[in-house]
Amino acid sequence: MTEVIIGIDLGTTNSEVALLRGDRPEVLGEKQILPSFVGLDEAGNIIVGDAARNQYAAFPERTVKSIKRCMGEAVTVKLGERGYTPPEISAMIVKKLKQIAEQALGEPVHKAVITVPAYFSDAQRQATRDAGSMAGLEVCRIINEPTAAALSYEAEHHGSKTILVYDLGGGTFDVSVVTIQGGVVEVIATHGNNHLGGDDFDQKIAEFLCAHMTKEYKVDVSKDSKAMARILRAAEQAKIKLSDEPFCLIQEEYLLKHKGKPCHLSLELTRTDYEEMIEAYVSETLGLVHHALRDAGLKAGDIDEILTVGGATRTPMISRRLEEEFALQPRGEVNPDLCVALGAAVQAGIVAGKSAHSVLVDITPYSFGTSVLDEDDYTHNYVPLIRKNTPIPVTKTEAFYTCVDGQKQVNVKVYQGEDPDPDANIMIGNFTVEGLRKVEAGNMVTLTFGLDLDGILNVTAIEKETGLKKAIQIQKALSKFEEGEIATARKRIDHLFGMTPSSEVASEDPVFAEARVLIAKGESAMESASAEDREELVDLIEEIKDAIENDAADKLAVAMESLNEIIFYLEEA
Repeated sequence: MTEVIIGIDLGTTNSEVALLRGDRPEVLGEKQILPSFVGLDEAGNIIVGDAARNQYAAFPERTVKSIKRCMGEAVTVKLGERGYTPPEISAMIVKKLKQIAEQALGEPVHKAVITVPAYFSDAQRQATRDAGSMAGLEVCRIINEPTAAALSYEAEHHGSKTILVYDLGGGTFDVSVVTIQGGVVEVIATHGNNHLGGDDFDQKIAEFLCAHMTKEYKVDVSKDSKAMARILRAAEQAKIKLSDEPFCLIQEEYLLKHKGKPCHLSLELTRTDYEEMIEAYVSETLGLVHHALRDAGLKAGDIDEILTVGGATRTPMISRRLEEEFALQPRGEVNPDLCVALGAAVQAGIVAGKSAHSVLVDITPYSFGTSVLDEDDYTHNYVPLIRKNTPIPVTKTEAFYTCVDGQKQVNVKVYQGEDPDPDANIMIGNFTVEGLRKVEAGNMVTLTFGLDLDGILNVTAIEKETGLKKAIQIQKALSKFEEGEIATARKRIDHLFGMTPSSEVASEDPVFAEARVLIAKGESAMESASAEDREELVDLIEEIKDAIENDAADKLAVAMESLNEIIFYLEEA
């Protein structure tokens, strides 16, 4: 029987433990992610993980976080009345991970592979090994986090590939240039900063919140440790929310008292403002990326793939900047919080004599988005909300703005595809939000795309100030383009570049193409509709056909809207 060797990602903010089951790695534990917090409860007992994290805001004096930043340093940290070395605190986290593994497996665990940043010094690596030993584990191997990340993606790869691993965790950043050849993963260059990560992003938001409180109440929040712990927690939650949404409301009731009166925190933060706060940090990481490339003797064009690791890489600005630098979309099939632990499990399995395969996840093979008007040249651009290769289920929200004063409605068109020109993609649905406020241009309308494992895409548009909402549900959004649809899209593009006589594409107007798709959906819906609904479907389909024949755009839009609504109603029923 093969011995059990677990893989551990000992992270700054969160830690995980995984095991190679059969030939696939699996993260163990009901919650999978263990917050890297250690504390003392009211009775003086050691608590690790969620319990310690939950008490941090109320009792920061008896809770320790981000200990990884101190590994390898000759320091002690206070936990209650006693001082502990960084390896001792880390050992408590590793011990908890060991217990999680043993509970999941139903047997004792004695060996582990533990990951560290590639940029860790010998002293930091030894401190990590010491932490494992203190937790009762034989540390079979210490491996670099980028090596583990590459293994989680490429365990089966047998060709030759050069990969850039961009690893931005809670407390550390490192970038590695990794080659994979004949199943061997090798780090050929690395660079980084052991004191740069998501914690610094949180700190920027916290400083912004403190400045707001000073302006609002003339109070220095930084002098109140419990209030600051709550602000840091609120900052982290805001950072996470802004990865998927364009703004968030930060609220902390009764944050502290000042001159006998309660001070409340209530402030909206936009993603734009947040990204401005962290722009210098992101630029610093890109400088380190180019340093690693120079060390490897490579240029940006020599990189085949980019892997993003660490929860902080969910910030959209990071993928955007990397794509600008390398003309490559970073891969994101594997959860950035879990891919290092999964890779550690692969390495642990290899040490134990097992063979391993890459992680299998459900991803979307296409991008989904909408079109927006470019105010400079009045052309439409495609804006993906859900990008190709994103793990599903997934929900993404973006903010859009009206283009003209007094704009009463917006037409939301939903596309599937990768081309920056929306006409080159396939429109899979549209709807109109009517009754907007009569205000100047710049009225915010948020769009939310939610794609589930069954390939159902829910699209919702909301006018931010009023809550006015309209939605559509698109079945089988993950279905592959039909050949005819691809040909139609190509003809439209050829016509735009003067390559096709207009007579050949006049009948292929995008609205008419969408109308025919809608007619097909309506005819399909008749099969299960009641006699009354069937009659209404027939009438609307005839109205659409008449409008197309007579080139009556207004009548066509009204009929399509009505047919869309009844189809949506029937699918919901």
